[in-house]
Amino acid sequence: MKIQDIENEIVEEFSAFTDWMDKYEYLIDLGKNLPIIDNGYKTDGNLINGCQSRVWLSCTISDGKLYFSADSDAIITKGIISLLIRVFNGQSPEDILKSDLGFIDKIGLKENLSPTRANGLLSMIKQIKLYALAFSEKRRDIKEEKINKKEGEK
Repeated sequence: MKIQDIENEIVEEFSAFTDWMDKYEYLIDLGKNLPIIDNGYKTDGNLINGCQSRVWLSCTISDGKLYFSADSDAIITKGIISLLIRVFNGQSPEDILKSDLGFIDKIGLKENLSPTRANGLLSMIKQIKLYALAFSEKRRDIKEEKINKKEGEK
């Protein structure tokens, strides 16, 4: 499923709630359903800087798609990272890099978070996009290596 389609689903789900307390409850439920990550990923290297809460994010690539796992020690933050993982899991680095995440404004997430949580949200997005950039660059380097190798065989 494309990023935009997932974002549209999230906007539709959040539109079912008229009160932000209900939306917070929904975020908490999403966080509770986030798969538990292996404690081996809860390292300082996987901590996201800029979050008031502790948030660990790891990323792997398989068949050109990125897969994320995360955890947080705060329930709302865990819900926020679960939303981002839902949007980005199984997407190509290039699609992640060009995504605009319009759903965040459409559901009113940023404006209904405390300033420190809003900064944390931006830090989470930045880290996901940094992973995408790193894997995109790595794939580009591998392609260039293959091209150079083929040219050298001629």
